[in-house]
Amino acid sequence: MSSFTINGNIADIPGKKFYPGTINIEGGRITAIKKNADNIDKSLPYILPGFIDSHVHIESSMLVPSEFARLAVVHGTVATVSDPHEIANVCGIQGVEYMIRNAGNVNFKFYFGAPSCVPATTFETAGDIINSPDIRDLLKRKEIKYLSEMMNFPGVINNDPEVMEKIAAAHEFSKPVDGHAPGLRGNALEKYISAGISTDHECFTKEEALEKLNRGMKVIIREGSAAKNFEALISLLNDYPEMIMFCSDDKHPDSLVQGHINVLCKRAVQKGIDIFNILQATCINPVDHYSLETGILREGDAADFIVLDDLNNFIIKKTFINGICVAENGQTNIGSSENKIINRFGCDKISPQALECKTEEYLISNNLPVIEALDGQLITNKLFVEPKIVNGTIIPDMRNDILKIVVVNRYKNVQPAISFIKNFGLKEGAIASSVAHDSHNIIAVGADDISITEAINLVIDKKGGVSCVSSSSKKILALPVGGLMSNEDGYKVADAYTEIDKMAKSMGSSLSAPFMTLSFMALLVIPSLKLSDKGLFDGQSFSFVY
Repeated sequence: MSSFTINGNIADIPGKKFYPGTINIEGGRITAIKKNADNIDKSLPYILPGFIDSHVHIESSMLVPSEFARLAVVHGTVATVSDPHEIANVCGIQGVEYMIRNAGNVNFKFYFGAPSCVPATTFETAGDIINSPDIRDLLKRKEIKYLSEMMNFPGVINNDPEVMEKIAAAHEFSKPVDGHAPGLRGNALEKYISAGISTDHECFTKEEALEKLNRGMKVIIREGSAAKNFEALISLLNDYPEMIMFCSDDKHPDSLVQGHINVLCKRAVQKGIDIFNILQATCINPVDHYSLETGILREGDAADFIVLDDLNNFIIKKTFINGICVAENGQTNIGSSENKIINRFGCDKISPQALECKTEEYLISNNLPVIEALDGQLITNKLFVEPKIVNGTIIPDMRNDILKIVVVNRYKNVQPAISFIKNFGLKEGAIASSVAHDSHNIIAVGADDISITEAINLVIDKKGGVSCVSSSSKKILALPVGGLMSNEDGYKVADAYTEIDKMAKSMGSSLSAPFMTLSFMALLVIPSLKLSDKGLFDGQSFSFVY
């Protein structure tokens, strides 16, 4: 590695000041930082520690880690705290190992967790199981920094032995435990935290986040492609600067091309949040909480930093990782590498007849239970409506925007699970995806059985992907890596996703991210109604509706 110096207004985040200075870099590390003056020199750029996404599922970008890195560094991201939960639910331990190996192909700091909930619940079919001995083996590895989000909060509260063994293993290895407890409050929350769970990224109200903060839990403010909690929570940062971090959680490739954590920094500045509190949340807190090896502009640290002209727009001029310039003026310097395929797919194509809904099977007290999707949220509402029935069969009610939703078990041939959903807005056709949290069966929403069948079969044919079918066109973005990720160039994947997203919206969907929203309609651990491959599930009672 070469030696060099760089001049700029250097961020001293603990001291809450910037000063003109010179940084010496040798062998990928900062060997010296020299202060040249006391006051900011406006002719010089600003030098900050690189940004860290404190909770992300790389798989949701539809890119393998090496391609994710190529896009993220352009926006000043140098590291991620990455939960490989999605690929683990498809391929188990082999999936986690795949992510670690692929991440090693590039100069970027991926820190992985041991997925705590594989499968996420017993109410769905996943591709594999990771039990407590597996968790213990993973936590022994230096690449594994923490126990990933403990979604099974009922298991924690009720002292489920397997759940508690996983948590105990993390404590034994002095590694933190991430939480996942949407809406959990009061005594139940206290019991959850007392088990040693230290973060939550699922707060969707300020009041909920405030209670968790006051009970000692760190809150990770999430702003992804579907779930958006920044506006509700950002005002807390000035009062709790050492207790808050930023994350994207799930971010689609088109969104990643546009920006990453830098966008949240810009928005926080516009909200009047103190710049040093913002940098504390994005650069320092993740390093301290997860014991990361990412540099934060100290002598002896790895030379991980970013250069930018101003602290208002957060447009990154240069990104350095281990003293190497990995991005410059909006262009990535990380090259693509050959990406292998790992997958698990075992179902055959379906017929439209498999999607018929006979009246007596789907009604509760003569009413039809309907999932109400909410734009920008993972939670849903529970509706009961009068069904539209033709020849003894329930069909979509286009006038009231009630479409059919289907989940097909991708691991074996069984009868599809069927329900109905509101707010997708499609006027014709269907969309489908093999990205369906958390077990990643095939999920589809559509206006008629033929279109839904075609969309699903496109996904099955490619052994993974997102598809869109209209009266005049069919598109699919193939995702052969676990049915979750492409093995192609990240920018090309982003372009292809942009086109299929536009097609879905041209068919009437008013959702900001219809495919991302679709992917969460099988996420049973987030209430209220969701659909798994085994049936319609009530996330509040934790039981099947049918």
